[in-house]
Amino acid sequence: MDEVTAAPISTPAIVRRPRATLIAVSMALFCIQVDFFGLNLAIPDMARSFGASTDDVQWVISAYMLALGSLFILGGRLGDIYGRRTGLLAGIAIFGVASVLCATAPNLEALVGYRILAGMGAALIFPLGIAVVANEFDDTSRAKALGLTFAIANVGTAVGPFVGGGLAEGPGWRWIFWALVPLTIVSFVITYAAVRNSSEQGISRRLDWEGAALLIAGVATLSFVVDLGDTWGWGSPASVGMFVAAALLLGGFLWTESRAHSPLLDLSLFRNPPYVLVMSLGAISNIGYVSLVFVTTLYLQGVRNLSALLAGVAFLAPATMVALSGPIGARVKPYFRPGVIMAASGVIGAVAMFGMTFATSWYAFIPLLAIAGFGFGMGWTFANMATQDVVDTNRAGEASGVLLTVLVTIGGIGLAIVATAVASLQRSGHSQQDAYFAPLRVVAVAVVAWTVIVMVVRAVLVRRGVMVPLSMKAAWPPPADHYTTPAPGVATTIRVGARE
Repeated sequence: MDEVTAAPISTPAIVRRPRATLIAVSMALFCIQVDFFGLNLAIPDMARSFGASTDDVQWVISAYMLALGSLFILGGRLGDIYGRRTGLLAGIAIFGVASVLCATAPNLEALVGYRILAGMGAALIFPLGIAVVANEFDDTSRAKALGLTFAIANVGTAVGPFVGGGLAEGPGWRWIFWALVPLTIVSFVITYAAVRNSSEQGISRRLDWEGAALLIAGVATLSFVVDLGDTWGWGSPASVGMFVAAALLLGGFLWTESRAHSPLLDLSLFRNPPYVLVMSLGAISNIGYVSLVFVTTLYLQGVRNLSALLAGVAFLAPATMVALSGPIGARVKPYFRPGVIMAASGVIGAVAMFGMTFATSWYAFIPLLAIAGFGFGMGWTFANMATQDVVDTNRAGEASGVLLTVLVTIGGIGLAIVATAVASLQRSGHSQQDAYFAPLRVVAVAVVAWTVIVMVVRAVLVRRGVMVPLSMKAAWPPPADHYTTPAPGVATTIRVGARE
């Protein structure tokens, strides 16, 4: 049977409306941020509602993250093949329906199942939303558009804890989901009416289902054991067996992709030095951010004895700074390389987080918390923005999906290590404050050390001719008019005028 090749997908009846596209995507991403950051503070209310332990209710978050992390790449690739607008509409619809189902869930088991459905929708929205905006704007306005998109989306990060804590203490946790329903409806309508369809040109419509199955199983297995490793014991037969299974599944995925005629993942992405460096810096910033949010939430309620609502208020400052990281990043982007911006952001976040652990008054603690949120938020946000600059726009959905998968998975592993450290310190007799803050100090040092290593590697690659020292952007895979700059043992192609 002959393979069907995908022609460019377009929607002739839809006039190009960049602003409407930006609004639709921003609103959808806003819903995802409110959902995730709001639910974290509603866990105790859910536990009371279902008469369950907080450990059991934590699966409301964990199941969502399992689905999200394991489906990012598939979601991005589906959009590249079959149309990003189509995939985005499907993601918004799935997320909206899942919100209604979560709001009416009769028991905890049903709620966990509906959260998996919500994660499936979000796995389409995130990579395809970013790719849709990147494709709608030209090179001169893309950074500003993406910065504004993340600014609006990150408002959800800012208000999520406040809304989640307030609703949990007021009408109840179910209203967090009800509040998302009208927003998803508006986002769906705008997307349907104003967003153009686009896809990768001249590729096969055959989807690599074997690779997709191996990837989903591998990432889900790894995320599952990371989530339960502390409960089982990291050296237990169950944990070791799951880690081995995850390694075999992911190894099988890479082997399959290297031989597939139409792979789910183009492995040449990992031979694109700017993309790999951006991913590395984004991953370490994400570890810093999730660790900061997790430990600070425990500290505010466990040591400072704040209610869920007041803890949400305390998070307004750092979350607002995260929201500002998008437009600020877009403004400084023309003057600095993305790698420099992300490295500086990570170091700023780490230094502020380290100092925060020694702050004794609110006057010092809250500003340092806000600065840490800004630094790590800038690193995470800029990774998504810079990705669209260092890969070919035809592969935007796939590249964004790969980046998000790596960021979420590594962030989850980092969070699990921090949670294990906190529990171990508490069991060994340390005070709650010491148990919370000691791991944060280690994470802060690790962020700085990793950032230095990445930048040293970048300098070495520049010296060897693998990367260009000036402000340049790589297109990957490269068009025919690009030139190749070989280095000993390395073959890479860099586009004139590109940026890293």
